[in-house]
Amino acid sequence: MRFLGHAWPYRDEHADIRQEAYVRVYAAALQAVPSNPRAFLFAIARHIMADRRRRERVVSIQAAGDSDFSNDLVDEQTPERSLGARQELLRLTQAFDRLPAKCREVFWMRRVQDLSQREVAQQLGVSENTIEKQICRAARLLAQYIREFSSELPPLRHEQRPDVAAEENNEDLK
Repeated sequence: MRFLGHAWPYRDEHADIRQEAYVRVYAAALQAVPSNPRAFLFAIARHIMADRRRRERVVSIQAAGDSDFSNDLVDEQTPERSLGARQELLRLTQAFDRLPAKCREVFWMRRVQDLSQREVAQQLGVSENTIEKQICRAARLLAQYIREFSSELPPLRHEQRPDVAAEENNEDLK
């Protein structure tokens, strides 16, 4: 706990990190007893802290554009914006479905289930490097597919754009 006090700034997480380290040491000891248990415990604690730092830096993936509808007031949720959000979600779903099966599985486990890279690698029986490459590939393909979907959509005509129509109506009233 003294080590965690010096190495990890969030005191409320020290007990969680300690418990997780003990669980990992126990799981590893079932396979083989470490030759230097103390060093092994500290190494595991460092790895857990590194995993937590990585998770802190993770930026959520959103499709491009002004799509943060969750922070809007209820009054601002217009039917047009709701429809746009549904269409954007549909494009993302379609893009996700187009990913290769292994790539899709890795991306889902890592980004949706929020498993660490190591946990995904262990569950799938592959190296962490393979997981990293699959995540990069998935992100690249998703961006490409979403761009393709966006370019396939016809541009909005003037009368379909509620913001322009509202501005013109306001100017007519002046």
